Amino acid sequence: MRTALRFGVTTELDMMSVPDAMAPIRKKAQTEFDLADVRTASWGLAHPDGHPHQLRRGLDDPVWPTAIVPSEAPAFVEGRLSEGADYIKIMVEDGTAFSTSLPVVPPEVVAAAVEAAHERGVMALVHTLSATATRVAVEAGADGVTRLHYDEVISEDLIIRMREQGMFVITTRPSPSGASDGIGPRLGADLRVASRLNAAWRDNLGREFAWNAHLPNALRSVGLLHAAGVEVLAGTDAAHLGAPGLAHGASLHDELRLLEAGGPSPLEALTAATRRTADRFGLTDRGRIEPGATADPVLVDGDPTSRLSSTLNTRAVWCRGHRLAPSGVTGERDSWAGPHGDTVAGCP
Repeated sequence: MRTALRFGVTTELDMMSVPDAMAPIRKKAQTEFDLADVRTASWGLAHPDGHPHQLRRGLDDPVWPTAIVPSEAPAFVEGRLSEGADYIKIMVEDGTAFSTSLPVVPPEVVAAAVEAAHERGVMALVHTLSATATRVAVEAGADGVTRLHYDEVISEDLIIRMREQGMFVITTRPSPSGASDGIGPRLGADLRVASRLNAAWRDNLGREFAWNAHLPNALRSVGLLHAAGVEVLAGTDAAHLGAPGLAHGASLHDELRLLEAGGPSPLEALTAATRRTADRFGLTDRGRIEPGATADPVLVDGDPTSRLSSTLNTRAVWCRGHRLAPSGVTGERDSWAGPHGDTVAGCP
């Protein structure tokens, strides 16, 4: 959360984590001003033998709650909400992207989980890396997908259904450097990035991880979705040290670059990471600069509405009215922020 804030990311939307680990971080973010705020899905609904369990072996995870038949879906949803989840995450991942084969959550269980989430008034989001998984999410009535599939360019019928259903797509392009265009090592060599990362995160950003992700398919799909009026939001796969080619905050800036390469304008890419994301996730107090909103502005040299790479020319970051010092520690509240630091907002 500290690293994210240094790059002007003042709120992160976590898509799966252990609730016992996330709870103290969320509490800390409410009283300390040198970390980004965070929302969470808690545990994601995954097949007991499916993704991401193949990556978690030997890590001493607690018992991972799941649902294997539709009748178990409501209890899964209730369990996550009781842990403080802000939305529900469902994994539909067959392992093809990782050159393997994995069992997936059955479509009928996905649909039951989406229905249970909607009955409780929260969003249901689906992890998708294949066109087949995207179709499962659409047919289940999910609110959005947290990845843009890479195995093929998105089909016209899926685009039409997404638009009709009001779905959104969090692109989460293949940030691991071996999967796209050398993002990690290139970002790590940029002094605007390296100066804000400690040695461990710089090393992590420079590591390569090859997987079956086809960036041209994703870029073409972004253009088609954007042209059709399907809302495209920005996201990354930044998670923990050990997830190669990634770093909190830094990776989002490159995701904006990739969004622009797919068709949206620099301003549209910026709003995909600010106002439009905030609106979709019900964070109406941030993601915009207006009276009454949270004071989370980001000051940069240059005009990112015409040259998007200017977002990395960070001059200053504020967290709820507190200016982040160059050391990464917040100072006194600035006088313009008002008595509660709640006059303007920057990017979530």
